[in-house]
Amino acid sequence: MRVAFLYAAVVLIWGSTWAVIPYQLGSVAEEVSVAYRFALGSLSLFLYAALTRRRVGIPLRQYGMIVLTGSLMFSANYLFVYYSINHVTSGLVAVVFSLLVVINGFFERMFFGVAFEKRLVLASLFGVAGITCLFWPEIDRFSLADETLVGVGFALIAVVLASLGNMGAIVNNSRNLPVVSVNAHGMAWGALMSLGVAAVTGKEINFSTDTSYVLSLLYLAVAGSAMAFGCYIALLRQIGAARAAYTSVLFPIVALSISTIVEDYHWTALAVAGVCFSLTGNWLALTRTKRKTIQ
Repeated sequence: MRVAFLYAAVVLIWGSTWAVIPYQLGSVAEEVSVAYRFALGSLSLFLYAALTRRRVGIPLRQYGMIVLTGSLMFSANYLFVYYSINHVTSGLVAVVFSLLVVINGFFERMFFGVAFEKRLVLASLFGVAGITCLFWPEIDRFSLADETLVGVGFALIAVVLASLGNMGAIVNNSRNLPVVSVNAHGMAWGALMSLGVAAVTGKEINFSTDTSYVLSLLYLAVAGSAMAFGCYIALLRQIGAARAAYTSVLFPIVALSISTIVEDYHWTALAVAGVCFSLTGNWLALTRTKRKTIQ
């Protein structure tokens, strides 16, 4: 039951953030928006820890991995997602992100010796096929002659960085460090890194008081960061990185469901087939056999 709750929370929250992120693009530089998001996320976690009297200290000898994981998961990964969405639609980015299942499985095998099960390989194929069907009109417009290739390249970099961040989270989990504390510190470092990138690249440190920007920032910081990452790291600890990453296959279904209500999205037979493929892959991914425990 705990796994089902965590899985549903991650899918619903992060699936909705795909529809919210575009409101962060425009008048404020991507680096600065990412910094604001995770600074607020970190602050909310520290406040939560204080109110619930949770331990927030991290042993110094283990702090290096917190910094590395935070920089990858809460900064570099998101910077490249935002860069990508500046060149291609969020739907095409979602297609690329569905590869996270495969990349997480590959890195788990490389770093921790966890076998990538044949069942999960099949689930990944169903997932990628499903996302491809959902966003086929955007994929069909793919051209090497415009900025699409640049956007896809940024998205691929984002997926690899996100996966490496997941590997860091596995190490932190193996040390039995508190999730709230790890994420609070990690998000703070992610925010600092993003501000550093903004300063080095000469981006203006400004803020937009536009209602859509402020509300989307608050949602991304509290729900999309503080809450969702807590659920995701706990899920990763329960079912492993490859299976936890399968949530990314379901994000577009949530995003398109929201779009159906607020933007009058019209479902096609191909999109419905994509949902069926994705749900089939989801069933394959979550009906698991025993996995090797990482020591």
